[in-house]
Amino acid sequence: MASHGIKDQVAIVGMGCTSFGEHWDKSLDDLIIEAAQKATKSAGIETDSIDAYWFGTSQSAASGIALATPLRLSGKPVTRVENYCATGSESLRQACYAVASGAYDSAMALGAEKVKDSGYQGLNAFPIPTDGTNRTLTAAAMFSLILPSYAKRYEVDEDELRYVIARIAQKNHFNGSRNELAQFRREVSAEKICEMPSIAGRLSVMDCAGVADGAAAAIVVRAEDAHKYTDKPLYVKALSVVAGDSSGLVDPDFDFTTLPECAAAAGDAYAQAGIEDPRKELAMAEVHDCFTPTEMILMEDLGFCEKGTAWQEVLNGSFDLDGEMPVNTDGGLKAFGHPVGASGLRMFYETWLQLRSEAPSERSISLGQSKQALVHNLGGYPGEMVSFVGIVGSEVS
Repeated sequence: MASHGIKDQVAIVGMGCTSFGEHWDKSLDDLIIEAAQKATKSAGIETDSIDAYWFGTSQSAASGIALATPLRLSGKPVTRVENYCATGSESLRQACYAVASGAYDSAMALGAEKVKDSGYQGLNAFPIPTDGTNRTLTAAAMFSLILPSYAKRYEVDEDELRYVIARIAQKNHFNGSRNELAQFRREVSAEKICEMPSIAGRLSVMDCAGVADGAAAAIVVRAEDAHKYTDKPLYVKALSVVAGDSSGLVDPDFDFTTLPECAAAAGDAYAQAGIEDPRKELAMAEVHDCFTPTEMILMEDLGFCEKGTAWQEVLNGSFDLDGEMPVNTDGGLKAFGHPVGASGLRMFYETWLQLRSEAPSERSISLGQSKQALVHNLGGYPGEMVSFVGIVGSEVS
């Protein structure tokens, strides 16, 4: 896959994020305004001074009008973006490329979702007419197949793996309990999670990301202009998106122990950023833990550990807050919540806090020599998936 990227050509100079959760007292407009105001305040800029806008939402609106109206944007180009659960990251990718191209000096990417008062439990994409032959398995059912497949391929006891993925949930709830913006702020033990009834395969509700309302925003400018807005910008190192061809759905031998689109996006992003050893060269990662088994195999697909070893690394605490490679330091989708259009930008918001040493002390990481962080999203299901991987850093390299 050949892509040249825009390494160090664009910088993030302002970010904002609402709390995620059941916002019965707030509208989509309210969430948009809050995220935008927090972002503009951090960059010291007004919305009228921003040249163009990209609005990511999967289920809550259908055009750029939904952003222009609450922000009172007059005569501004506003583009609505949708790319499954990578929607928020996709809005940032497009805003960054627009600035890098020279078309605009500044841009805002804002992702938002308001789904909790829709009357529908879970994520509900707009109905699309089909011929009736589409798969009927739920997302939880599809991702639950990772566990028995991994157990068989690497000869690991499935009961042991049940505890491993519960350990992932425990980690993310530990981190989320230290995050005032997270949807779920209570620690839960792996042992308690293992006792809960299953909803799909070996997965319980505690292995699933929380559906939430929320919004997040980022402001980007040319790298050479970054210090006009902040003393601590984040420079964009890589932005990669890969869409699969859905062939996995018709392949009886499909390997559920790997997500090829995620591995491909990671490889492309590392090439753009010039990263050869992600475990050593990245300070942290925010990954798409839509279900706990997903995070486990992502550790391998993203190159954080060798194939067949992620389960051991989880038990060893390698990806804990104080581990060698902290993952989902803000609680991840599991504890922070998952408003589809906002999640990707929420992940970048966490890198914004951590790489600028502004995260709360109870969940701040030790940066050491590395000043770079990775953000990963996926949308869809094993066998038919879109994946995003982005990398940012606090220094020009």
